[in-house]
Amino acid sequence: MVAPGSRVLDIGCADGALLAHLAAEKGVDGRGMELSQAGVNACVRSGLSVIQGDADNDLATYPAGAFDYVVLSQTLQATRQPRQVLERLTRIGRRAIVSVPNFGYWRVRLGLLVTGRMPHSSLLDHSWYDTPNIHLCTIRDFLTLAAELGLVVEQAQMLDREGQPWRLKAESEAANWLAEQGVFLLRRAG
Repeated sequence: MVAPGSRVLDIGCADGALLAHLAAEKGVDGRGMELSQAGVNACVRSGLSVIQGDADNDLATYPAGAFDYVVLSQTLQATRQPRQVLERLTRIGRRAIVSVPNFGYWRVRLGLLVTGRMPHSSLLDHSWYDTPNIHLCTIRDFLTLAAELGLVVEQAQMLDREGQPWRLKAESEAANWLAEQGVFLLRRAG
């Protein structure tokens, strides 16, 4: 989804693996923002340009159109203001790439139904009392919010448990049941 040679901001970049990959494979001019000091330290050790910050508070200061792409991977559900974060992502980037775990995924639904306990999976690997996930959504919920914000979904990729692509349309009921996560390329309308 990222064009070669573009300017990229990766928010919640963890150890910088995506930034390093994009720099090596696509020659991007990458920057990162990471909440944890350990993540920032790992990025700096790898020679990446990363600052400590969080999506809820620190995106407001970036100028509009500062990046070609802003990436938010598996983080939106952990922000306090997901709506505001999405608005800011699409303001400071010409496009935003957002991935979210699908809480409508059939294993999550079945696990809650059968065990009566909050789900655990490779993407949801915390207990309910220590999870960073505070705004749980489904693929359908995400698409509804994007539409409410006037965002255009240019591409959507539904992924299975192993992170492999499904040939499912994001708007379909099957995607809401079968995809463990969704990745979306967004831009503002107009």
